[in-house]
Amino acid sequence: MGTPDAGLGTVGRHPSAVLLGAQLLVVLLYPFLEESTAGRAVIGVVQMGVVLIAAWAVRATPVLSWVAVVLGVPAMLLTVAEAISPDTEAVVLASAAFHVPFYFFVSYAMIRYLFEDDDVTRDELFAVGAAFTVVAWAFAYVYAAAQVVWPGSFIGYDNPDGSAPLEWFELLYLSFTTLTSVGLSDVYPVLDHARSLVMVEQVAGVLYVALVIARLVGLTNLRRAR
Repeated sequence: MGTPDAGLGTVGRHPSAVLLGAQLLVVLLYPFLEESTAGRAVIGVVQMGVVLIAAWAVRATPVLSWVAVVLGVPAMLLTVAEAISPDTEAVVLASAAFHVPFYFFVSYAMIRYLFEDDDVTRDELFAVGAAFTVVAWAFAYVYAAAQVVWPGSFIGYDNPDGSAPLEWFELLYLSFTTLTSVGLSDVYPVLDHARSLVMVEQVAGVLYVALVIARLVGLTNLRRAR
């Protein structure tokens, strides 16, 4: 049987796996907790943990970790504020102002980590998934800010006229379906500004597959050939 120290050592060697698992945990927990203030607070705490794990994961990459800390600490505080006051526009904009650059920086750090050498480690395999979900998170906050700046940017099944801002989880769903190019979302951009942002994410999803996934497959085949 493995010892607790061995288990912690394994986690420490695979921060990208922890980040990926934490993000998927938030996706699974959100529908159960979003209806109450206490539930939103729990989600806020879990999301704070995601931010911390993301900053921790970046430490293993060849980038400036202090940048993640400078962006991550305000993002953590604003995560709690947004959980308490999800309908306050100033809080939503401030949260997006820190979460968007933070998550894009983390995704950049992980992609650079993947391109740093020609060896494919187990943590780098998890980093492929973690970086992808981090980009989806970033665009969800971009959309949250967009619907504050341009009201009625998005419509959904429960809000067909765009009279009210969509919930963050709906925007995250739109982000995932856009980034993966599956087109299964019942949330749609209806204003030109919002459509422009969605098109940028579509390009990002295609480039991710074309550059990151293709490189990973190529390196794996190269290792087998050697």
